[in-house]
Amino acid sequence: MDALSQAITSGISSVPYKKNNSSLVPSHGLSSLILRKTRSPANPSSRISSVRASAIQHSKTSASSIDLSDPDWKLKYEKDFEQRFNIPHITDVLPDAEAIRSTFCLKMRSPTEDFVGGYPSDEEWHGYINNNDRVLLKVIRYSSPTSAGAECIDPDCSWVEQWIHRAGPREKIYFRPEEVKAAIITCGGLCPGLNDVIRHIVITLEIYGVKNIVGIPFGYRGFSDKDLTEMPLSRKVVQNIHLSGGSLLGVSRGGPSVSEIVDSMEERGINMLFVLGGNGTHAGADAIHNECRKRKIKVAVVGVPKTIDNDILHMDKTFGFDTAVEEAQRAINSAYIEAHSAYHGIGVVKLMGRNSGFIAMQASLASGQVDICLIPEVPFNLHGPNGVLKHLKYLIETKGSAVICVAEGAGQNFLEKTNAKDASGNAVLGDFGVYIQQETKKYFKEISTPIDVKYIDPTYMIRAVRANASDGILCTVLGQNAVHGAFAGYSGITVGIINTHYAYLPIPEVIAYPKSVDPNSRMWHRCLTSTGQPDFI
Repeated sequence: MDALSQAITSGISSVPYKKNNSSLVPSHGLSSLILRKTRSPANPSSRISSVRASAIQHSKTSASSIDLSDPDWKLKYEKDFEQRFNIPHITDVLPDAEAIRSTFCLKMRSPTEDFVGGYPSDEEWHGYINNNDRVLLKVIRYSSPTSAGAECIDPDCSWVEQWIHRAGPREKIYFRPEEVKAAIITCGGLCPGLNDVIRHIVITLEIYGVKNIVGIPFGYRGFSDKDLTEMPLSRKVVQNIHLSGGSLLGVSRGGPSVSEIVDSMEERGINMLFVLGGNGTHAGADAIHNECRKRKIKVAVVGVPKTIDNDILHMDKTFGFDTAVEEAQRAINSAYIEAHSAYHGIGVVKLMGRNSGFIAMQASLASGQVDICLIPEVPFNLHGPNGVLKHLKYLIETKGSAVICVAEGAGQNFLEKTNAKDASGNAVLGDFGVYIQQETKKYFKEISTPIDVKYIDPTYMIRAVRANASDGILCTVLGQNAVHGAFAGYSGITVGIINTHYAYLPIPEVIAYPKSVDPNSRMWHRCLTSTGQPDFI
């Protein structure tokens, strides 16, 4: 995904600006990038490559899409933004789809009551969301591109409103509950909160009146593997699954072709599909959505962004992230105790995150015990007068111990590249945690200073725990809103929290490239203030 970010940066000229390293560079966060649909590849996980390619191509062809000399450029930008963030609806391809009064009403009917004498009607309940309700994507009005974390459309940081669709139940729905067969899949790696989302998707479906709910085992693989059978789901089945980590349905990467998946859905009669996963999984979901539209079949495909790395665009956070930061405290505290208790002790903790350093940054900030935090977004030297090892020597001389927190994707330029990829198409990263441990031992041996280094990698311990209270609430609301979106007739969307409000976004807009830490953001500055580390360049 880094290649995409670099291509966008080099290919776009008249797009939003962000201050970085005392110069103005295009900001990815507000680019006018529009993803073009491409032919669905055989493997849904490989669709992300098509997204990258189409995004790169578009960045080249529409680099000058914003003419800042045009007096109406703001209106044109807002119109373009509205078109990009317009969410697909089944009536786009099935204009005769019938809309009926919603069966979701918290005043009228118990979840177990059948539809006797027609659908319930309640004129008095005002719990529905109007289709024209919107959520503001950006809430800070920057006065200058030099402000910390500034994201500006133009060099003058003109204010431009960017509105996205508010999530929640609609008064009109496009599926009759008795005709719905809903399926849930969990893809990629484990993440705290998967069971919480599954649970509330099932519970909310039952409140709408859906009786036929199944889980597809082991991600997209479950659509093609004849040895894997659907798992019937109900409130009774899922009642207590949130008390355990992992996924009731199991997870896996990769899977059959998009065509095979949609064939399987048609054979099974599935007309609602809820997909829990990250960027690659959402790319697959978007491909499935497009194939269903191509065949003109009435199916709602809704994603729920699952990534412990918190690297999904536009969203405040993704579920599992808060739990990961909280659990990482245990590892950091253990490293601190080991380092503090030893003569010249150094604790090294490696935290997950791929090419985004959010977990390492937030965990370091929360712990207050980290002396050096290294993330992929901020370059650093290991050796030399301004290197990490030189500062470690200073810490040992002045404090007697040190704790280093390393993000998974940090320091990859020091390691030999293998070009290997996992089943989801993600690059397999080298273990920089082990590398810095070895380099630290070597450096201090050369200067004849005894040290005691302890290395901790809590990755799989963190992934497997149950969600904490904060993530539990987030998962609950995400699961509910995913069902509301599907019944409202939306497809090819994902649900997320934007500026503390819940919203629907078109999948292509959130998977264009992974979100990353802005080195000029206030949060990174806060982390540096906490650790006290210098610039390692």
